[in-house]
Amino acid sequence: MSAMENADIEDRPANYANGWASLLVWLVFAAVSIWYGYLTLAAARPPFQLVVGIALVALAAKGFVIIPPNMAAVLTFFGKYTGTIRDNGFFWCNPLSLRRVVSLRINNFTTEIIKVNDKNGNPIEIGSVISWRIADTAKATFSVTDCASFVQMACESAIREVASSRVYDHSLDENEQLKTLRGDLEGVAKDLEMKVGDHVVVAGIEIITAKITHLAYAPEIAMAMLRKQQATAVVAARKQIVEGAVGMVKQALEEISREEIVDLTADQKAALVTNLLTVLVSESETQPVLTLNKS
Repeated sequence: MSAMENADIEDRPANYANGWASLLVWLVFAAVSIWYGYLTLAAARPPFQLVVGIALVALAAKGFVIIPPNMAAVLTFFGKYTGTIRDNGFFWCNPLSLRRVVSLRINNFTTEIIKVNDKNGNPIEIGSVISWRIADTAKATFSVTDCASFVQMACESAIREVASSRVYDHSLDENEQLKTLRGDLEGVAKDLEMKVGDHVVVAGIEIITAKITHLAYAPEIAMAMLRKQQATAVVAARKQIVEGAVGMVKQALEEISREEIVDLTADQKAALVTNLLTVLVSESETQPVLTLNKS
């Protein structure tokens, strides 16, 4: 088999028989061998055939295999992959085949909290938990040395790719529609699941779920970024307050003009706008003085 053929090995069912029926045949064969051996010894003939019979009985017994639920047995015959037994139960297969039991159960792997840079180059800490299982027993057995170690390396690589493709959080000059790490954890988890799946498909591994368990700025910039977030929040709040105040002042001037409550000169309008904005925007109580001349 060439190197290219070895790389293209895929999971396929092995040839095997029902274990209980095979056990019955084996017992009959063993009983016949014992009886024939007794007759051979009684007749004082050479025990060659008896030795051969016992060897065949012992060899046939090696073919029995028990497969628990969510387990599989990968069979190789003189170095060649012959198939996989995925059914659970009692079976008999080629006694000369080497069997390697592979778990099909779901495994959970919690990554260490690693330090990476986001899209803006800010150092962040991120950790995740990955649920995976073996989907292709042939690839998992023959393509990699250790599936668990392979998944670990793939997870760390995928986390770095996902984290470096997004910013941790919005800044004042960034588009609010931009998906960030902190603001789109579900999307980050889906990206991580897809990235890890792409890395481990060569080993016949299926990624069930991927979840972010830890996400924070690195300690060396955490306080600075916290102050930045606070400043951003203050600026955003002030902006909203000013926009609301301007709208209220505009509405007040329009109402005064429409109801003809008082005629205001340009200077009086400017003073009124100043006083209203002072009242609406100021954080402390104010007592403006309005001087209005009726016409």
